Amino acid sequence: MKGTVGELGEFGLIRELTSRLTTTPAVRVGPGDDAAVVAAPDRRVVASTDILVEGRHFRRDWSTAYDVGRKAAAQNLADIAAMGAVPTALLLGLVVPAELPVTWPTELMDGLRDECQVAGAAVVGGDVVRGDVITVSITALGDLRNQEPVTRAGAQPGDLVAVTGWLGWSAAGYAVLSRGFRSPRAFVEAHRRPEPPYHAGPAAAALGATAMCDVSDGLIADLGHIAEASKVRIDIRSGAIDIPSQMNDIGQAVGVDPMQWVLTGGEDHAIVATFPPDVKLPARWKVIGEVLNPSALPQVTVDGAPWTSQGGWDHFGDIES
Repeated sequence: MKGTVGELGEFGLIRELTSRLTTTPAVRVGPGDDAAVVAAPDRRVVASTDILVEGRHFRRDWSTAYDVGRKAAAQNLADIAAMGAVPTALLLGLVVPAELPVTWPTELMDGLRDECQVAGAAVVGGDVVRGDVITVSITALGDLRNQEPVTRAGAQPGDLVAVTGWLGWSAAGYAVLSRGFRSPRAFVEAHRRPEPPYHAGPAAAALGATAMCDVSDGLIADLGHIAEASKVRIDIRSGAIDIPSQMNDIGQAVGVDPMQWVLTGGEDHAIVATFPPDVKLPARWKVIGEVLNPSALPQVTVDGAPWTSQGGWDHFGDIES
């Protein structure tokens, strides 16, 4: 499609975006009315929201609009899964300059739609407005399906700490992109389009997970949220975490210990959870530590000692892209 957003106009843009969408049985009323209607058989709705701003959360010279759409959807839908819920719907708030080519928001919508399909959800509505900086605001909804939500506050001393999904891949990809390269491609793509293990969240809840979180700010930082909410100490065993050979190669090339990426790199949206010690975990879960009684040590330790290297994401700290 040729032309700009301004030339197409607000309602023309909305028609173009909504024409690209698919639906699911949970959507009773989709885009086009004053509000959407999404079935909530459990009578409880899990909700999460995030904002991505160009120049801070993504760069158009690094990521396509489709990439941004996949990433924006993934980071919100992962939050739903990390509560033990099944994603059902997504709402989009979009701010774009009038001179932006129409192809950018339409490709963004394609990315949102396709990532929703992976998770079993659908885009059900939203809003578009004119502004100077591209801003993507996402609200995701989910259904608990008669399970209790798995919060960050339930970890108990003696529990196992286990993770499923990638760790450090997005941070390694960011390091590659920051130096002007585009390979190894697997790590660059992990930064552009994270792949959360959506089904693992509800499955973990069914297995009896006591606390759970998606790894968006970094493993130590996110386990720190669980430790603080649960009033426990968590110890990670670094030897239990496998580091791919290519990640080691990237680390050598850029002078970074890849364990730094694994422990403090965010945006992989893996799922980390605590489980009672007698739970038999499927092969996709890797036990990487244990929950201990609180002590004078920091709430998260690595091999029994504080992790002193800087890391973990803070939205009011360094710039992310």
